[in-house]
Amino acid sequence: MTTRTRRVPRRILVLTTIPLSLSLLTACFSAPGPADGAGTDERISVAMLQPPRSGLSPLSDDAFKLSRWATAETLVVLDEAGEALPALATEWAQIDDTTWRFAVRQDVRFHNGNELTADSVVSSLQHAIDATPLPRILDGVDMTVRADGGDVVVTTAQPDPLLPHRLSSPQLAVLDAEAYTDSGVDPAGTGTGPFELTAVDGFVGATLDRYDGYWGEAAHAAGIDVKFVPDGTARAAALRTGEADIVEAIPAGQAASISDDLIFEVPMPRTNTLYLNTETGPFADPAVRAAAREAIDRAAIVESVYEGRADVAEGLLGPALPWAAAYRDEPAYQEALDARAEPADADGAKITLGTFTDRAELPEVAVMIEQQLEAVGFEVQQDVREYQFIEADALDGKFDAFILSRATVLDSGDPVAYFASDFTCEGGFSIAQLCTTDVDGAISRAAQTEPGEDRQRASMAAEAEVLATDAAIPLLHERVIQGETARVSDAARDPRERILVTAGTSLDAAQ
Repeated sequence: MTTRTRRVPRRILVLTTIPLSLSLLTACFSAPGPADGAGTDERISVAMLQPPRSGLSPLSDDAFKLSRWATAETLVVLDEAGEALPALATEWAQIDDTTWRFAVRQDVRFHNGNELTADSVVSSLQHAIDATPLPRILDGVDMTVRADGGDVVVTTAQPDPLLPHRLSSPQLAVLDAEAYTDSGVDPAGTGTGPFELTAVDGFVGATLDRYDGYWGEAAHAAGIDVKFVPDGTARAAALRTGEADIVEAIPAGQAASISDDLIFEVPMPRTNTLYLNTETGPFADPAVRAAAREAIDRAAIVESVYEGRADVAEGLLGPALPWAAAYRDEPAYQEALDARAEPADADGAKITLGTFTDRAELPEVAVMIEQQLEAVGFEVQQDVREYQFIEADALDGKFDAFILSRATVLDSGDPVAYFASDFTCEGGFSIAQLCTTDVDGAISRAAQTEPGEDRQRASMAAEAEVLATDAAIPLLHERVIQGETARVSDAARDPRERILVTAGTSLDAAQ
């Protein structure tokens, strides 16, 4: 497949000039908030799935908490269809193949009172570029940034057709320069959103208050009180008792015990995948990986563990990306899968199988996978911990197999960043330790292809190359089950898990 580079005239191409408050994007997922815009004294209580992994640093996956709490914002946001819209940038233009100019929104202040400027945007982006590990949205991207008057100029070493989408990632949130210290990044009081992060209690919870100086629509609620509740049964109980107004990720096994009018099921681009270590151990042999692939009964896992509230995976990309399935019927896709190794005899191969407890279903999935693998001759030793205590070992290749619930378009609204992060030689989240020229080449071609059908086809070619290695065995595609009490109005139900409480979210005091 050849790479097509779009030639852009060397002139400003304004994509949009409509100032858009991030809070208005809630219309993509729920009805508009109260028309009067008046604030209340009500505070919204939220039960979150996972505690912070990196001290709420926006350079880690903790960035999505800051985004879901509407405290940290990005230059660009995505609408429901994945199109780029303005946020802290009011407009942008592609100057040439590798250079983009973003106009920084005026009259915006950080929660500490400092003014948002092009220099502060450059500071945040540069910290992301220099971070170790690199935020996965920047995997494989050689990017430089500079301020030019009130604009930010971004240059990439290679053409990047999706650069505005990339800058929508919560991992590239803009914080005041005071947030960045020698000991880490502190988002408290340094964001620009409608809620200010005022306190963090370790792995227990966080407190946010309405920020009256917000540049957009003022928050309706007086604040947000967050509790981190890794135990799924406890989260479900918090919803039933009203202890929490909004609860994320209700376990499928708990949904039947909750009134139907309190839970909302949202198909999402999240795939549960069995990653196999291609570098060391029994699964370094492609034929042994093939044996594992043939042993897995996906439908049984969906029916037993998820009680039918998930979709059996046909590939890495699920029904939340409706264009994906059609490309699997193309001859080139099937030819790649036909080249997979023939299964070997497991012959008593001893393997370690890891997963984490934070998603309540995964330990049960691990039990079923252990049974399925042992039925064909593997000897399986499980290791199940909280995610914060197991992630480093998984990334270091300490497991032969690892079950992960993974968002596939979380960062840019496009799956190529996920492919690059998880399956390329330089990927920052390569649990499978995969490194092949075929996979790297396919992902690179997809990354350089313009948005549209050509990019979709290239993305599916990359999926086929990954699946041909059997480094990853997709199991199922999740549907997020979000809980909301009857008091809640206009919480965001976002399949990308970027927004949750917004400026328009409110509580009915009469309920």
